[in-house]
Amino acid sequence: MYKLNVTSEFSAAHRLIGYEGACQNLHGHNWKVRIGIFCETTDNIGMTIDYGIVKKSLSEIMVLLDHKYLNEFSPFIMENPTSENIAKFIFDEMQKKLENGKMADVEVWESDRTSMIYSR
Repeated sequence: MYKLNVTSEFSAAHRLIGYEGACQNLHGHNWKVRIGIFCETTDNIGMTIDYGIVKKSLSEIMVLLDHKYLNEFSPFIMENPTSENIAKFIFDEMQKKLENGKMADVEVWESDRTSMIYSR
Protein backbone atom coordinates (compact mmCIF):
# COMPACT_ATOMS: atom_id res chain seq x y z
CA MET A 1 0.00 0.00 0.00
CA TYR A 2 1.26 3.48 -0.91
CA LYS A 3 0.19 6.78 0.59
CA LEU A 4 0.55 10.11 -1.17
CA ASN A 5 0.44 13.29 0.93
CA VAL A 6 -0.20 16.69 -0.66
CA THR A 7 -0.39 19.99 1.21
CA SER A 8 -2.04 23.29 0.43
CA GLU A 9 -3.38 26.31 2.27
CA PHE A 10 -6.14 28.86 2.34
CA SER A 11 -7.06 31.94 4.37
CA ALA A 12 -10.58 32.37 5.67
CA ALA A 13 -12.69 33.86 8.44
CA HIS A 14 -15.31 32.15 10.57
CA ARG A 15 -17.04 32.21 13.91
CA LEU A 16 -18.29 29.36 16.06
CA ILE A 17 -21.95 29.93 16.85
CA GLY A 18 -22.91 28.56 20.24
CA TYR A 19 -19.32 28.40 21.48
CA GLU A 20 -18.70 30.30 24.70
CA GLY A 21 -15.30 31.83 24.24
CA ALA A 22 -13.26 34.04 21.96
CA CYS A 23 -13.98 31.91 18.89
CA GLN A 24 -17.64 32.92 18.97
CA ASN A 25 -16.40 36.22 17.53
CA LEU A 26 -15.46 36.71 13.90
CA HIS A 27 -11.80 35.79 13.39
CA GLY A 28 -9.58 34.34 10.72
CA HIS A 29 -6.90 31.73 10.16
CA ASN A 30 -4.25 30.93 7.62
CA TRP A 31 -5.26 27.29 7.33
CA LYS A 32 -2.89 24.55 6.20
CA VAL A 33 -4.32 21.37 4.69
CA ARG A 34 -2.71 17.96 4.12
CA ILE A 35 -4.55 15.26 2.24
CA GLY A 36 -3.52 11.61 2.27
CA ILE A 37 -4.44 9.23 -0.54
CA PHE A 38 -4.02 5.45 -0.44
CA CYS A 39 -3.04 3.69 -3.65
CA GLU A 40 -2.63 -0.07 -3.88
CA THR A 41 -0.57 -0.43 -7.04
CA THR A 42 1.67 1.41 -9.44
CA ASP A 43 1.14 1.75 -13.16
CA ASN A 44 3.49 0.59 -15.93
CA ILE A 45 5.88 3.50 -15.29
CA GLY A 46 5.95 2.99 -11.53
CA MET A 47 3.54 5.76 -10.46
CA THR A 48 0.56 5.34 -8.19
CA ILE A 49 -1.36 8.44 -9.20
CA ASP A 50 -0.60 11.61 -11.16
CA TYR A 51 0.51 14.14 -8.54
CA GLY A 52 -0.39 17.02 -10.85
CA ILE A 53 -4.00 15.91 -11.09
CA VAL A 54 -4.22 15.53 -7.31
CA LYS A 55 -2.73 19.01 -6.77
CA LYS A 56 -5.15 20.52 -9.29
CA SER A 57 -8.13 18.84 -7.61
CA LEU A 58 -7.06 20.05 -4.17
CA SER A 59 -6.49 23.55 -5.56
CA GLU A 60 -10.07 23.61 -6.91
CA ILE A 61 -11.35 22.92 -3.39
CA MET A 62 -9.05 25.52 -1.83
CA VAL A 63 -10.48 28.17 -4.19
CA LEU A 64 -13.93 27.48 -2.72
CA LEU A 65 -12.62 28.26 0.79
CA ASP A 66 -9.94 30.90 0.24
CA HIS A 67 -10.68 34.44 1.42
CA LYS A 68 -14.24 33.53 2.34
CA TYR A 69 -16.42 33.98 5.40
CA LEU A 70 -16.97 30.27 5.92
CA ASN A 71 -20.23 30.65 7.87
CA GLU A 72 -21.82 31.91 4.63
CA PHE A 73 -20.44 29.07 2.47
CA SER A 74 -23.22 26.57 1.76
CA PRO A 75 -21.68 23.48 3.45
CA PHE A 76 -21.39 25.45 6.69
CA ILE A 77 -24.65 27.37 6.80
CA MET A 78 -26.31 24.68 8.94
CA GLU A 79 -23.19 23.61 10.88
CA ASN A 80 -20.23 25.47 12.31
CA PRO A 81 -17.12 25.68 10.11
CA THR A 82 -14.97 23.96 12.73
CA SER A 83 -11.67 22.32 11.84
CA GLU A 84 -13.53 19.01 12.15
CA ASN A 85 -16.22 19.99 9.64
CA ILE A 86 -13.74 21.61 7.27
CA ALA A 87 -11.59 18.46 7.25
CA LYS A 88 -14.63 16.28 6.51
CA PHE A 89 -15.77 18.63 3.72
CA ILE A 90 -12.34 18.51 2.05
CA PHE A 91 -12.19 14.71 2.45
CA ASP A 92 -15.60 14.21 0.83
CA GLU A 93 -14.90 16.64 -2.03
CA MET A 94 -11.50 15.07 -2.78
CA GLN A 95 -12.95 11.56 -2.76
CA LYS A 96 -15.45 12.64 -5.45
CA LYS A 97 -12.57 13.84 -7.63
CA LEU A 98 -10.36 10.75 -7.33
CA GLU A 99 -10.41 8.25 -10.18
CA ASN A 100 -7.53 6.19 -8.78
CA GLY A 101 -6.83 5.90 -5.11
CA LYS A 102 -8.88 6.25 -1.98
CA MET A 103 -8.80 9.08 0.50
CA ALA A 104 -6.91 8.07 3.63
CA ASP A 105 -7.26 11.24 5.67
CA VAL A 106 -7.31 15.01 5.74
CA GLU A 107 -5.41 17.07 8.29
CA VAL A 108 -6.36 20.70 8.80
CA TRP A 109 -4.22 23.11 10.82
CA GLU A 110 -5.81 26.33 12.07
CA SER A 111 -2.52 27.27 13.75
CA ASP A 112 1.06 26.02 13.89
CA ARG A 113 0.22 24.11 17.06
CA THR A 114 -3.29 22.78 16.47
CA SER A 115 -4.61 20.39 13.83
CA MET A 116 -7.52 18.04 13.29
CA ILE A 117 -7.38 14.81 11.27
CA TYR A 118 -10.46 13.28 9.62
CA SER A 119 -10.46 9.75 8.18
CA ARG A 120 -12.94 6.96 7.49
